[in-house]
Amino acid sequence: MLDRHVRWIKGQPGGARANLAMADLEGADLSQRDLRGARLVGARLTRGRLNGTNLAGADLFGVDLRDADISRANLTQTDLRGARLRAADFSNANLKGADLRSGTLEPGGTARRGTGPDAQDADSARLLHKAALARLQNETTATGGIPTDLTGAVLRGANLSDADLTGSILQNADLSGATLNGAILSGARLNGANLSGASLDGTRFDNADLVGTRMADCDLSQASLGAAQMTRPIDSMGSEIQRAIFDHERWIDSVGQRGERADLDGADLSRADLRNVNLSAASMRGANLSAAALTGARLMMTDLSSANLEGANLMGADLSGANLSYAILTGADLTRVRLGPAEIKDPSGRPTGRSWASNLTGADLRRALLVGTCLVQANLAEADLESADLDGADMAGAKLQRANLPGKPPRRR
Repeated sequence: MLDRHVRWIKGQPGGARANLAMADLEGADLSQRDLRGARLVGARLTRGRLNGTNLAGADLFGVDLRDADISRANLTQTDLRGARLRAADFSNANLKGADLRSGTLEPGGTARRGTGPDAQDADSARLLHKAALARLQNETTATGGIPTDLTGAVLRGANLSDADLTGSILQNADLSGATLNGAILSGARLNGANLSGASLDGTRFDNADLVGTRMADCDLSQASLGAAQMTRPIDSMGSEIQRAIFDHERWIDSVGQRGERADLDGADLSRADLRNVNLSAASMRGANLSAAALTGARLMMTDLSSANLEGANLMGADLSGANLSYAILTGADLTRVRLGPAEIKDPSGRPTGRSWASNLTGADLRRALLVGTCLVQANLAEADLESADLDGADMAGAKLQRANLPGKPPRRR
């Protein structure tokens, strides 16, 4: 098929456009291949090798390229709508003019522009897109289609000039040194992303989530930031909250000899920049931490019962032994979070041999990312994990009574 595709590109006899739609190609090595204009709609290429591959103008609608190596690849004018690209390596790739909007049955890629082979056989392309969407319906859905997921993707030095990333998920993505001139990131989620040193001439961030986004050495003078959600630094939250966090860290560092335990019950910490903060054993019942940046935070034994953590970025945080009963964690990023048991120590800091399991009873974890998360012995009774991503999660000894797990029919509320 690949040989016939090359002949098709060159207009030679016996050539035929490669059609690998919905194919299972996990781990396949397609590096350095010429796949211009190929059809890979809905194909499964997780952990595949496409480094240096020419995919210009290809139809990659709904493709699964999680953990794939796509470095230095040519993806100009490609249709990547609704694609699953989490943790993929796009470093130094060319994505100029690529279509990374949400996956819908509307025309996209070259077809949207009225050029290229997709415009000539739009009916066939639409049928393939419909099949891919049907498969994606079991994954994360959103109003307006299936969002393109670039969570944790590596896009260092990539060329994304004039690319359309409207509504895409770029949480914790590495875009350092990338070229985003003229790119559209309206409504995109860039919580925790790294844009340090990126070129942002004419980039549109209207209504984008920029909470916890790093933008060191970026010139934003020509960028559009209309209604973008920005981080709320701790020093903008009022003296009472600042003092509570400061005194709590002193309390932790002195093993209770100085400062005092933080009482932040019901506090409004939405969009707060709490990266690497130590609020272990704090009381934060019913607190509003929606869309907060909590990467690397230490929250061992913290009481977050009934707290709102919708869309919060908790990647790499330590919540060992935390109480998250009936907490709202819809769409939260809990990648590689520690939610296993916390070791109980005596007042002098010596181990007692006992531990305290994390409590997620009745927690709302719909669409949450729990990739590589430690949930050992966690209590997930009655928790709702509909459409949650549990890839690589360790659930040894977890309590799952009446929990709504991915793939199960949702229980009646």
